[in-house]
Amino acid sequence: MATARFSKVFGAVNIGSFRISAMIMGLTESGELEVLGSGHRASHGIKRGYVTDMPGATYAIRDAVERAEKNAGASVQSVWVGCTGAGLASDVSRVDIEIGGRRIEEDDIEHLLIAARDRLQPDGRTVLHAQPAHYTLDGAHGVANPKGLHAERLGVEVHVMQADSAPVRNLTEAVQNAHLDVEAVVAAPLAAGYACLSEEEREMGVALVEIGGQVTNVSVYAAGMLLGLKSLPYGSADITDAIASAFGIRRFQAERLKCVSGSAIASPNDHREMIPVNGPGDEQAGPVARGADDKNRIARAELVSIVTHNLSQLTAEVGRSLKAMGFSGARGGPVVLTGGGAELAGLAEFAQGALGMPVRIGRPPQLTGLPEAHATPGFATLVGLCLYAADDPVDIRSVGLRNQQSIGFGGQQIAGRLFRALKEYF
Repeated sequence: MATARFSKVFGAVNIGSFRISAMIMGLTESGELEVLGSGHRASHGIKRGYVTDMPGATYAIRDAVERAEKNAGASVQSVWVGCTGAGLASDVSRVDIEIGGRRIEEDDIEHLLIAARDRLQPDGRTVLHAQPAHYTLDGAHGVANPKGLHAERLGVEVHVMQADSAPVRNLTEAVQNAHLDVEAVVAAPLAAGYACLSEEEREMGVALVEIGGQVTNVSVYAAGMLLGLKSLPYGSADITDAIASAFGIRRFQAERLKCVSGSAIASPNDHREMIPVNGPGDEQAGPVARGADDKNRIARAELVSIVTHNLSQLTAEVGRSLKAMGFSGARGGPVVLTGGGAELAGLAEFAQGALGMPVRIGRPPQLTGLPEAHATPGFATLVGLCLYAADDPVDIRSVGLRNQQSIGFGGQQIAGRLFRALKEYF
């Protein structure tokens, strides 16, 4: 595929515990985003968001990227990487400086962001993001651009996302071993928010619950930024394991049973509806397959009971996390469920009853070239990574470096001209 009509091309890899997925997206000269290709494969070497087998993780990443490149007809040398585990933590840093009532200039804003950068205290952890959310003028919030306004004091609220350093290094190394450069490691809840939440939702207040295979990230947005985050070491794969254990079948059979016949909502017919435990062509599995075909069937109510029991445990943990972050009662609001686990039938209705808040399923936006199979909650974070890359938000750690780089570049030019002059005349 010719990529000449695209001003930029982005590559993204979402490294999950259930699947590893990759996407290549182009930005056209008219400013429109188009999906060029995507691919995924079963995850390997990843557990609860952590790299546990470096060669296995590297191979799976390379395989997923090659599938996306084949579909796109184009290759990428660098990617934006999604991080679901690694001890993610979110905080808001507030900094202000004296202005003295005069008009605010660009240098004042840069001075403020440098002051905020100097106050970052990672305490041995890795800072993934440090982004200015909005500015304050004499304590008044919600200022998008203070340049040209007058104030006694100018402030900024910076969203800081941190992670444990060693797991992030392992993640980065697994990608680099797959012969790819890492543009940035992006926290999965931040990427999912780009794909699933509207600007108004992020401003008014919303909770985003990303249910992955082995990790569920619970985050709270308000005032346009991510204010709180809690990672739970529990996901949809734990429900699959409970089904496999209850019926004595293999995991892939339990996963299929959950996806095809599972539901979060019971119905009056569940006790009468008999469903096969094994799929077509499967060998008979364990205790439930006692030699006869009718013994290979169970009442759908048994399956639904296992699903809802485990979902009750998950939603209880989600509810406690939201309450700890102040998102409950009168201070609560809508909840958006996304991630592969959000594709379970009836989940929104179940969660709404369990949490006592309005709940909807979050899906990626409709983009040109996005396959129907990937326009699902399970690929929301992957799409969000590309949207994040296209937006390329300001990070206070890079403030001031641009001027330093231009000064250094100018010095290199002068030195080069001097060297050529010496060669020419001497």
